Amino acid sequence: MPGIDKLPIEETLEDSPQTRSLLGVFEEDAAAISNYINQLFQAMHRIYDAQNELSAATHLTSKLLKEYEKQRFPLGGDDEVMTSTLQQFAKVIDELSSCHAVLSTQLADAMMFPITQFKERDLKEILTLKEVFQIASNDHDAAITRYSRLSKRKENEKIKAEVTEDVYTSRKKQHQTMMHYFCALNTLQYKKKISLLEPLLGYMQAQISFFKMGSENLTEQLEEFLTNIGTSVQNVRREMDCEVENMQQTIEDLEVASDPLYLPDPDPTKFPAHRNLTRKAGYLNARNKTGLVSSSWERQFYFTQGGNLMSQARGDVAGGLVMDIDNCSVMAVDCEDRRYCFQITSFDGKKSSILQAESKKDYEEWICTINNISKQIYLSENPEEIAARVNQSALEAVTPSPSFQQRHESMRPAVQSRPPAARTSSSGSLGSDSATLSALSLDSLVAPDTPIQFDIISPVSEDLPGQAKSSGQSGRRTNPFGESGGSKSETEDSILHQLFIVRFLGSMEVRSDESPDVVYETMRQILAARAIHNVFRMTESHLLVTCDCLKLIDPQTQVTRLRFPLPSVVLYATHQENKRLFGFVLRTSGGRVESRQTSICYIFESNNEGEKICDSVGLAKQIALHAELDRKASEKQKEIDRVKEKQQKELNKQKQIEKDLEEQSRLIAASSRSNQSSTEGQFVVLSSSQSEDSDLGEGGKKKRESEA
Repeated sequence: MPGIDKLPIEETLEDSPQTRSLLGVFEEDAAAISNYINQLFQAMHRIYDAQNELSAATHLTSKLLKEYEKQRFPLGGDDEVMTSTLQQFAKVIDELSSCHAVLSTQLADAMMFPITQFKERDLKEILTLKEVFQIASNDHDAAITRYSRLSKRKENEKIKAEVTEDVYTSRKKQHQTMMHYFCALNTLQYKKKISLLEPLLGYMQAQISFFKMGSENLTEQLEEFLTNIGTSVQNVRREMDCEVENMQQTIEDLEVASDPLYLPDPDPTKFPAHRNLTRKAGYLNARNKTGLVSSSWERQFYFTQGGNLMSQARGDVAGGLVMDIDNCSVMAVDCEDRRYCFQITSFDGKKSSILQAESKKDYEEWICTINNISKQIYLSENPEEIAARVNQSALEAVTPSPSFQQRHESMRPAVQSRPPAARTSSSGSLGSDSATLSALSLDSLVAPDTPIQFDIISPVSEDLPGQAKSSGQSGRRTNPFGESGGSKSETEDSILHQLFIVRFLGSMEVRSDESPDVVYETMRQILAARAIHNVFRMTESHLLVTCDCLKLIDPQTQVTRLRFPLPSVVLYATHQENKRLFGFVLRTSGGRVESRQTSICYIFESNNEGEKICDSVGLAKQIALHAELDRKASEKQKEIDRVKEKQQKELNKQKQIEKDLEEQSRLIAASSRSNQSSTEGQFVVLSSSQSEDSDLGEGGKKKRESEA
């Protein structure tokens, strides 16, 4: 090809400075080509990556359009026109995705492959030959230097031959390497043109093929479809602009009209309260009791629904029932130095809520609305007209029935001579037959005129002093974790030790200990008595639950205040709504009437742990039951072992008697034989002695008798 410079391969053996200078120019050109090709390769690789990403994104778009009909939008509904339109778009985009995938394959084969081959193979070959040529040139220069140092005076044929051979080898290697290097550099001048043109040619051919496939897919029918869709989009845009304009005008009008309402308490002369409402909704602050004297306020959205008062927290889907306000009572109250507070009390007086309105207008409207609903005006045909006739003033008739405290005035118990105790009765009338029946049923649970103990003074220690003293805990420090110093703790062997912080509310004698209603009724009477007598003081203690007993421990001195044997705890329960309240029934012997068992219910307040305490007591009773069963099984086994041991002893004794009898019979037989032989011997001796006596005479006979 004309215009391409070449290195003279014929001059490689001569290796003149001109040839080396020309070689340096070609090497600079090769370095420039390598740098440029690297940049071009990165650019083309970005095209290839972008095309792959475009192909994947197009395929994903088509997939999402096909899944539109499976989506369930809360406000969209079933739009069949939109679904069919998107399905048509998905079909077209899917075809375009296939075209993009074909384009990606063609770019990889026709554009990326040639330039990658030139970069990875040809340019690296030039670099390798350059390094080999440089090494061969250095070896040749070193061989020539050693050959030039040969001495002319003293020639060593062996050394000369080695140096000559070295020169020959290095020169041949340099010449051959240089020729291959020159050939590669000359070839690079052609390959650089090919490596630049071939990828571009492949790129253009791939794009032309892609556009041809696109033109085949985009038919006249598709163009008409796209035109109709464009017209529909323009119509929707014009409708949106018109709607936005109307909303902006509405916002401006509302801003002007609502400016006075931005104040938390607008002027009642400009915005009077509506007293004939039978429905009301808005935000109120609700008072939640966290203790007997402490409380917190929570802002929630309240609304009336028929004869019910509902509340709904922000973010909730639906509201929850707060109270049934049919025949309820509503009245303005002063609460914690807050304005616009009112109290709603249910008909039976067992449930009440204190709410706070934001403004005087809302305050009066809520009171009148609840008052109208409590009279069941909302059930009539024209509730507003009837409410207008009933409500003649704003707040004069806001309490149609006695308040909670007034209802309990009739049930106020007589105060005992003992200051910390008070008597309460559940037989007070509420002015209706249902209330009387309820009172009669409650009398079966709690005895009338039962004293309520507000202080921690154990009735067990009062009525049964021996039992309290026998427990040995009076005035003794007890470690709630079962650890002791010099003496062994009575609960040291218990496998359950759980400690809770409780506050004693009160205790009273009950008639029954078989239903949790006993605990619920005791809670109600104790709380009502505390409210009536203004008893706010509570004693805080540590309740220790073990497998043997329940202990009330002084948190400061660690002295055991009360001890309740676990077998005597026959019933325990938490409050149905207020989970901080719990109680248990203790069955003891003795009481106000001797020789009978009495049941005393103790009520406590905990830190949101009422259910946990009841679960712990249940677990302790289960463990104690299993331990008792194990103890009885162990005692039964010991009794069986004792019987077996006794039988074995009797058997051994019988065997010993038989053995003794055998030994005795054997001894008797032996004795009889010895006696027989002895008799015979005595007879012989006697005969001989008689003969001797006759010989010795009277003197010898006396001597023998004395010796005998």
